[in-house]
Amino acid sequence: MAPMKSERSQLKRAVRQLRRIRSFYAAAMVLWAGSAALTGWQAAGSRQLMVCVALLAVFAALFVTATVALRRLGVRATAERVRSRATTSTVPNAGGHAAA
Repeated sequence: MAPMKSERSQLKRAVRQLRRIRSFYAAAMVLWAGSAALTGWQAAGSRQLMVCVALLAVFAALFVTATVALRRLGVRATAERVRSRATTSTVPNAGGHAAA
């Protein structure tokens, strides 16, 4: 059974939001990696370095979680699209024989 129009629009919205938040998490990872590198250069072993590394780990975990969720939604959406196209063929000669 094909998803209803509202379900498809919700799926598209979820994918769009996950892509947006994933790019935010990637930017945050770059920011905290740079901050950790600079803090490590200036004050190795300090509390500020530990906070930077902890925030880098948090954003990396969030990035991985968003990526996994996006893959699951993307695979499901692609499988439904392929299945719906396979059942509603618009090709008049779907039997595999060449037209004469």
